[in-house]
Amino acid sequence: MSGTKDKVKGLANEAMGNVKQGVGKVTDNDKLRAEGKAQELKGEAQQVKGDVKDAVKKP
Repeated sequence: MSGTKDKVKGLANEAMGNVKQGVGKVTDNDKLRAEGKAQELKGEAQQVKGDVKDAVKKP
């Protein structure tokens, strides 16, 4: 997978994680909040992975 694809997937996961956290907060659902936080962190990690891939490709 290219760095750009990792970054896009990361942004999507981060956004979905934020939505889940918000819904969990509104509905007082701690499990959903935790799932959202985990997905947000996964997205952030994917973005870093994409940045690293792009940096390695550059001469």
